[in-house]
This record gives sequence, C-alpha cells and structure tokens, in this order.
Amino acid sequence: MKVLLANRMERCIGCHSCSLACARQVHKRFSWSMAGIRIHSSGGMTTGFEAKLCVACNPAPCALACPTDALTQRNGGGVKVKHSLCIRCGACAEACPVEAIYLGEGLPYLCIHCGRCVPFCPQGCLELADEPEREAALAPESYTMGHMEEK
Repeated sequence: MKVLLANRMERCIGCHSCSLACARQVHKRFSWSMAGIRIHSSGGMTTGFEAKLCVACNPAPCALACPTDALTQRNGGGVKVKHSLCIRCGACAEACPVEAIYLGEGLPYLCIHCGRCVPFCPQGCLELADEPEREAALAPESYTMGHMEEK
C-alpha cells in the first residue's frame, strides 16, 4: 500500500500548489474547498508550514462513522470515497482524529493517497511511499515538523 507523506515540510514555502493540484487532478475542479491536502501556517510566516492530510488510520474512524458507506476502509489504512453515497451528515469529519476531512459543499474531501499532488510541489516536501517506509518515517527518532504521529 502507498501512503502520502509530508516529511520535508521545513522546505515548504506555502504556495498551496499541492492543494490546488489535488482539487484539479482528483476532483476535476479548481477549488480550495475540494482539496484533500491543506497547508497551514505553524503559527506565523517565520515558523513554517504544516500539511493537514489523512494519516491512513487503520481502522479508519471516519469510515466507521459513515452511515451510508460513502467512506469505506482501504486495505492497509485510509479510506475510499464515494461522493454519490454521501448524505452530507458530517459524521466522518467529526470522527477524524486529525481533522483531515474538509466538507466542501457538504461533501467530504480528504487525502486518498493517490500521490497526484507530489509532482506539483516545487520544494519536494511530499512523497508517496510504501507502507514499510511510512512506519520508519513515523518513528519518534525521525519526527519532523509538519508530521503528526498516529494515535
């Protein structure tokens, strides 16, 4: 299984190219509200940026909370999204432990770990990695700014 990692956020310049690429490449609309990855300031322009994205929980609380199976568990972690099944209740966003689900027009948008945003980052902050690499990246000794540990 592949997962998106934001391990080099110290390089981020806050251009939001990844967010816009996600919306355009994945959802075919150029809209901030349809991006599965969001970039936020860590507390000011001099403190750098953080990437808010799905951490591929397994089991995924958002999928467990979805009453219509619009979000379903992906093998190895993370979820698959079917907007056609969504009733716009917001239960998935409430259940997400890392606040990585955004409700654009009432529909859930989150990182699906497809990696389409990676080539659009001009600073090389993102990478699509295999599951064993993800586990190594999440180890406490390799913790970097902008990367959240799983709970």
